[in-house]
Amino acid sequence: METKMIIRADDLGYSDAVNVGIERTVRNGLINNVGVMVNMPTTVSGLRMLKGTDVCLGLHTVICAGRPLSDPNKIPSITNSDGTFRRSADYRQANQDFVNLDEVTLEIEAQYQKFVELVGRKPDYFEGHAVVSDNFIKGLTIVAKRHNLNFLRFAMGPESPSVMFKDKNLHVYMESMNGHYDPFQTLKKAATAHFDDGYAMMVCHPGYLDDYLLQHSSLTIPRTQEVEMLTNPETRAWLTEQQVKLIKYTEV
Repeated sequence: METKMIIRADDLGYSDAVNVGIERTVRNGLINNVGVMVNMPTTVSGLRMLKGTDVCLGLHTVICAGRPLSDPNKIPSITNSDGTFRRSADYRQANQDFVNLDEVTLEIEAQYQKFVELVGRKPDYFEGHAVVSDNFIKGLTIVAKRHNLNFLRFAMGPESPSVMFKDKNLHVYMESMNGHYDPFQTLKKAATAHFDDGYAMMVCHPGYLDDYLLQHSSLTIPRTQEVEMLTNPETRAWLTEQQVKLIKYTEV
């Protein structure tokens, strides 16, 4: 019996090396869903690298990397004095949600409009990058409703092991921050799980390493491990043997 699951790659645009890794997993590997960070210097080159593919593109909304697309003076709760976004560590270490709802909604709207400008259409799916904040999630919800977007929303709060998408529960497998990470083992767990209410969803961050990434991201070596796993012919052969079909968000 065929099992359906989703594998997606986040962070297109983060850096040149990340873009190269993602392109390889799309053209020579298993990735058919890619989340785009539209506020980064290498976003345009990353999208250009995927030109001609039929990959499903989502908006991977960012408030903790690079610079905002709206005026930093209008969104002081989520920016530093130099106009950059606050780090993800600031959100993790905070005792309370310091994100201003009106401010974050302004920035989310700007990123949505940028995606439409760059890609020429609405995102195939819509979600947020790396930050657990109630007001961030509320802002995403507001913009999703405003534009009738296919929003990946938390089913039971930010710490939920699943997200709602359309009328399905997508059960999240993302273990790249764990010690002794083996992406193939995570893939196997997701692929062999069976859910009556939806599908398994493995979230990956494939990429190679460059100076920008090493200076700005705590997720490094696992990105390269995921490129290797996702482009390895043995991985695809195993999925075929297990009768696992990789689907796009547009097929949910």
